[in-house]
Amino acid sequence: MTLNDRQRKMCDESKWDFSGLKALFLNCTLKPSPEISHTDGLIEISKAIMEKVGVGVEVLRPIDFNIAYGVYPDMREHGRQQDDWPQIYEKVKNADILVLTTPIWLGEKSSICNKTIERLYSSSGDLNDMGQYSYYNKVGGCLITGNEDGAKHCSMNMLYSLQHLGYTIPPQADAYWVGEAGPGLSYRDEGSGGPQNDFTQRNTTFMTWNLMHFAHMIQAAGGIPAHGNQRSLWDAGCRFDHPNPEYR
Repeated sequence: MTLNDRQRKMCDESKWDFSGLKALFLNCTLKPSPEISHTDGLIEISKAIMEKVGVGVEVLRPIDFNIAYGVYPDMREHGRQQDDWPQIYEKVKNADILVLTTPIWLGEKSSICNKTIERLYSSSGDLNDMGQYSYYNKVGGCLITGNEDGAKHCSMNMLYSLQHLGYTIPPQADAYWVGEAGPGLSYRDEGSGGPQNDFTQRNTTFMTWNLMHFAHMIQAAGGIPAHGNQRSLWDAGCRFDHPNPEYR
């Protein structure tokens, strides 16, 4: 079983209705499907918890798509022959929870993870129905695996990037597993100890529940109040609690 007894007990004792929530995991492995991804090992824990309490979950590998480099939402409109980002962005828009995941390479997140964040940024100028940036009212977290150091460095960058775009970051919204320093076993390798590591299991569990709790609270509140954060009104000259310069 993917979940241990404590994780299953938490799910069985849940008194919250998460059934209206949707989560999207973007696994930024460098391995195309169906190659085995060690990062998928952590995703499966979080995914299993979410699904057990009614959250709709989808997992994608950006490496499986032809994502163009660029700073615009659809790079086909700027000379690229192909750009699959718009179809991924539709899934991002429909998800209440986004979990970015990556392996570590040379102490950094993967190149495809960096490209994915760049393309999330390229779509960040869109507005929601309340005139806020489109990533408002969504929550984000990250999962990281590797057999070298750099997990917290990657987490800092990924979580900063998500909040800068408008995502709400709950407490303890990251989890990771790394093996011994230097070349060695990866998370899903036999004898790595990764799936049995209590620190990783605990933090992945905490991250998952915090993501669901915050997404549920935001949904129940009708979203983040649209006052003081509406791009459309700011561009029109409104300064919220300050006098409108057009009427001084």
